Amino acid sequence: MRRVSCARSKTEIAATAARVPGRTVSTIFFGGGTPSLMAPATAAAILDAIAAHWTIAPDVEVTLEANPTSVEATRFRGFRAAGVNRVSLGVQALDDVALKQLGRLHTAQEALDAVAIARSIFERYSFDLIYARPGQTPADWRTELARAIDEAAEHLSLYQLTIEQDTPFFALRAAGKLVIPDDDHARELYDLTQEITAARGLPAYEISNHARPGAACRHNLVYWRYHEYAGVGPGAHGRLLVDGTRRATATEKRPEDWLIRVETDGHGLVSDDALLRSEQADEFLLMGLRLAEGIDPRRYTAFAGHALEDARIAMLGGEGLIETVGGRLRVTRAGFPILDAVVADLAA
Repeated sequence: MRRVSCARSKTEIAATAARVPGRTVSTIFFGGGTPSLMAPATAAAILDAIAAHWTIAPDVEVTLEANPTSVEATRFRGFRAAGVNRVSLGVQALDDVALKQLGRLHTAQEALDAVAIARSIFERYSFDLIYARPGQTPADWRTELARAIDEAAEHLSLYQLTIEQDTPFFALRAAGKLVIPDDDHARELYDLTQEITAARGLPAYEISNHARPGAACRHNLVYWRYHEYAGVGPGAHGRLLVDGTRRATATEKRPEDWLIRVETDGHGLVSDDALLRSEQADEFLLMGLRLAEGIDPRRYTAFAGHALEDARIAMLGGEGLIETVGGRLRVTRAGFPILDAVVADLAA
C-alpha cells in the first residue's frame, strides 16, 4: 500500500507540476493523519519527485507531522537523512489524565521522550498543546505551559479546546459527562497564555501559534499570507494560480478512492474551482488577520476590486479591536478573542 501510495503521489505531483510549471518550492509539509508511520524512504522518494518537477529553494523548510510515541520517534533519524528538517509533534497535553480525556494513547512522559529525540536530531521542532480542558485551572495551565516552553525551544502551537458536532466529545458534553470551561474562564486562560509566552520570548505571531523571532512555521505562513500552494495526496487542498486565475483545489478524502482516481485520471482532484474576486478577498482577509503582522489593505483592494470601508475600520478601531501600524491593518490583542466577528464586520 505504501509503495503504491508513493507511486500515486509521484503521479499527482507530476500532474500538478504540468499545470503550474516553473515554480520554486520554499516549503514542504507532510501532514494529515500519521505521515510519520510511512517509511523514511517513501518521504525521500516524494521529495525527489518534487525536485524533479520544480526548483527547490536552498533553504527549503520540510516539516513532518508526528505522534509523540517511541515507535514513530525511532524513525526520526531516517526522516532527517531523507531531507526532513523540521518536525511537529502532536503532544496535546503534559498531563496523563488530560491525555486520556482527549483520547490520546501516549503518556506525558512518552511525549517528552519523543520531544527529546526530536531535539537531538532536528534543529527545528515544534509541538502542540490543547488548553481550556475540563477541570483545568489557571494555576494548572501556568505550570504546564512553563514546562512546555522549557521543552519547546522555538515554537509552540496552543489551541483552545473546541467541541465539534457529531464527535464523541459533543455527545459526552450533551450528556453532562464532559464539562469544559465557560467563556469567561476560557478567556482567562487565553490571556494567561499570551502573558506567559510573551514574557518567555515566544509571543503569538498567529492567533494560536507562538515562536521566537525568525522561528515561525514558514509553511503555515504561506497559507496565512495567502500565497500559492499545491495539495497532493488524499484530502489535500490547494490554491494555485493557473493561467492568471486563482483556483481552489481539493482531492478525494478516502485513500482507497484517491488511489483509484489517480490510477484512472492521473490525479485525485474532486474539485478545481476558479475563485471569484469576492471569494479571494474574503479568504485573504480571514487568513491574513489571524497573523499578528496583519495585512496590507492594498492586497485586499487588488483582490476585491474595492477598498475596505473606512467607516468600518474607524468603528472597529474606535472599539480597540483593530489598528493600522506602518500601513498594515491588524487585529489588536483585545480583538483576537473575537476574531471571527471582527473579520465579519470588515468584510460585510
